[in-house]
Amino acid sequence: MQVYGIDLSMEKFDVNYIDKNGKEKQQQVKNQLNGISKFLDKVAEGAVLCAENTGTYGDLLVFLSNQKGIKIALVPGYTIKHSLGLIKGKSDSMDAGRIREYGERFYDRLTFKTYGTETMAELKSLYALRSRLVKARKVLRTGVHSRSKGPMQSISEQRYTDRALSNLDAEVCAVESEIEAIIKADTELHENYGLVTGIKGIGPVIATDLIIKTGNFKNIDTARKAASYAGVCPFPNESGKMVGKPRTSPFADRKLKSLLYMGSKSAVKHNKEYRLYYQKKQMEGKPHYLIMNNVSNKMLRTIYSVVKNKTPYCQDHICLDPREKKITSSTKKVA
Repeated sequence: MQVYGIDLSMEKFDVNYIDKNGKEKQQQVKNQLNGISKFLDKVAEGAVLCAENTGTYGDLLVFLSNQKGIKIALVPGYTIKHSLGLIKGKSDSMDAGRIREYGERFYDRLTFKTYGTETMAELKSLYALRSRLVKARKVLRTGVHSRSKGPMQSISEQRYTDRALSNLDAEVCAVESEIEAIIKADTELHENYGLVTGIKGIGPVIATDLIIKTGNFKNIDTARKAASYAGVCPFPNESGKMVGKPRTSPFADRKLKSLLYMGSKSAVKHNKEYRLYYQKKQMEGKPHYLIMNNVSNKMLRTIYSVVKNKTPYCQDHICLDPREKKITSSTKKVA
């Protein structure tokens, strides 16, 4: 299997590969439409591209590779660095060679990237815009609150600030309406969105964030993977005779984790099932934030359950004991 190692940057990317004669080749390609298209036309048939995941710098390469039917995998730089042992020196061409080496040695671990649909790309862009607008609004409001305690106030500053806040409020509402319209226009997105927001504690923001981060529950297709991605599930912390408390991983999506925490607070307050679950864990002596992680984990399992079964959430639903299911099935077989 021929592997092309690619070190991405904003303006160009370095390519490293082994040709048919077994010689190592280097190449620089402009990270633009024409440059990438010419490069992909010369890629050997059946070859695989392995690139470092640098965010938006690789989006065009992934999109064009999908269009031409060429497999491409994006690997985190941390994973590549810690898989090759002790290495010395650093340059773009050397990094491209190391990425190629990683792709050749760990081909079975590569996950090939597929660029999302136009609808998902538009949804992602608008959601990112909303986040920036909300952040700007928060900065302005914080400044107003801190300056309101001073002995002297500026009337002009207050007037401009109020005008800016009013405009930001209007823009946030307009973006949210556009996001809602995009979701409603897509049958599958709209169905999953309705199922998720039907759970108490899950609002439009959390539902949209989950749909984007999980690829509409397809890229991250299980609650267990979603809990690991969001950083709400503990991992063992043991070595030899040392047995520590299980801890959540720092390699997690912090924004999604904070949104799930807020949703868990709302669920514990308004949902009887989650409130009883919280009280049960509290009686076991567990600390508050550990319980909230448990609640977030439970909420993710509920979300994936309703999405998988296409059944709306019911607070009065009684889950049967799995042991009783086994007894019933075995009784039917005997009969």
